[in-house]
Amino acid sequence: MAGVPLLEALGRLWQVQAQLGSGASASVFRVRCCGDPRAPLGAVKEFVPPARPGPAARSAPDYGFGKERAALEQLRGHRNIVTLYGVFTNHFSANGPSRCLLLELLDISVSELLLYSSHQGCSMWMIQHCARDVLEALSFLHHKGYVHADLKPRNILWSAEEECFKLIDFGLSFKEGNQDVKYIQTDGYRAPEAELQNCLAQAGLQSETECTSAVDLWSLGIVLLEMFSGMKLKHTVQSQEWKTNSSAIIDHIFASEGVVNSAIPAYHLRDLIKSMLHGDQAKRATAAKALCSPFFSIPFAPHIEDLVMLPTPVLRLLNVLSDTSLQSEEEYEDVLEDIREECQKYGPVVSMLVPKENPGKGQVFVEYANAGDSKAAQKLLTGRTFDGQPKKWCCEWVTQRAALYEVCGLTVSKFLFLPEESRILQGGWVRSQRGLLLSGHLVTNVTAVLHRALPYH
Repeated sequence: MAGVPLLEALGRLWQVQAQLGSGASASVFRVRCCGDPRAPLGAVKEFVPPARPGPAARSAPDYGFGKERAALEQLRGHRNIVTLYGVFTNHFSANGPSRCLLLELLDISVSELLLYSSHQGCSMWMIQHCARDVLEALSFLHHKGYVHADLKPRNILWSAEEECFKLIDFGLSFKEGNQDVKYIQTDGYRAPEAELQNCLAQAGLQSETECTSAVDLWSLGIVLLEMFSGMKLKHTVQSQEWKTNSSAIIDHIFASEGVVNSAIPAYHLRDLIKSMLHGDQAKRATAAKALCSPFFSIPFAPHIEDLVMLPTPVLRLLNVLSDTSLQSEEEYEDVLEDIREECQKYGPVVSMLVPKENPGKGQVFVEYANAGDSKAAQKLLTGRTFDGQPKKWCCEWVTQRAALYEVCGLTVSKFLFLPEESRILQGGWVRSQRGLLLSGHLVTNVTAVLHRALPYH
C-alpha cells in the first residue's frame, strides 16, 4: 500500500499519507478522505499476503483479519475501544489482494507518553485518566466474553477528538474458554499463568491452567506501575525477587524518592495495582471491581505538561507576532491572513484567535479540523521563522479549556468544559459542531462562561 497513493474503500477515495507501523502480518497507514477536507483522518490496517508461496502462509493474514474484524464488530460502540469504520480489499497490493480494516485514527500512545516523561513518571491525573478508561474498556469486553490478551503501552492510544484513552490491536484476542492463540501477551506484560502456558507450549505440552480475562488485569497493573515510576519494568517482573515478593518491590517503587509522584499520597493507586498483580488469577481484581477503587474518587487536576503533551486540534504559536503588528490594524489583518495561509498547508483551519491584550497577547491559537492536522503542523512549523523575524516559531498543543483559562487569566484547581454544541463569539452563544472558539471578546464574558460551564469528568 505504501506505493499506492490512492485507494478505494467504502465508496470513497482515500489518500495514503504515511506508514504508521508494521508487524509480522500487518501494516498500518494514515489515510485522508479525498474530496472532504473536514472528514476525519483514518487508519488502514492491511493484512499483507506473504511473498512466499504455500496455503498455510497465505491463510495466516486471512485468519488474522477475520479474527480482529469479528472482535471489533462485536465490541463496536464503546468509547474506549478503537472504532472500526469498515472493511475492504486492496487489489493493488504487491503480493496480491490484501484484506484491510478501516479504523479511526488515534494519537499518542502510552508508550510515547512514558518516553516524554523522562523517567520521572506520569502525573496522577494522567494515570487515573488512563486507568479508568482502560478499565471501562476491559469491563465491557470481558462482559462480552472477550480477552484482549495483548495489553501494553503501545496498544493504549489517546483520542484527541474524544479526550480519552482507547484500546487497539485485537489480533491476539479470544473468547474466554475458547483460546485459539497458542502464545499470548508481550514480554514484560505477560501474566504468570500465560508465561507458564507459553513455556509448556514451546515444549510441546499443554497447560492445565486456562488463561482468563485476569491476564488483562495483570498487564494493566504493570502498565500503571510503569506510568507511576517512569521506568520500564520488563527485567524487574522477570526477576526471581519479583516472583518471591512482588508486593515488597511495589512498596519500594512507591516509597522511592526518585519518583516525582512520591510527594502525593498514592496509597490508593498502590493498592489498586497490587490487586491487579496478584499471583493467583482467581484472587486478582476484575475490571468491574477495580473501577470501584477509592483511587478514582480523588479529584486530580491535570498538570500543564499533560495538556501540552496530549495532542488536540488546538495549536498555540509563540514568537509569531511583534508588538508593531498588534498596534496597526491593517498590518494585524495582513499578518493574520499570512499565518492562516501558512497553517492551512497542513489541513483545514476551523478557527483562529490572536488576543491583542494580556494575558495571551500576541499568541496565536489555531484550531484545526482534527488532531492529525494539528500534529503535522506542530512538527513542521516549530523552528520556522516568519516574515524575516529573528525569533523561531514555537508550537505546542493546548486543550480548548487550557486556552480559555490562559486568555482569561484564570487560575483554577478544577478544569471545566463547555457544551460541545456551543461557542462564545462577540459576547453571545453561537451554534457549532465542535468545541470552544476563543475570541478577542472572551475576557469580558468570563462570568457567563463559568456560570454555563459543566464539571469536567
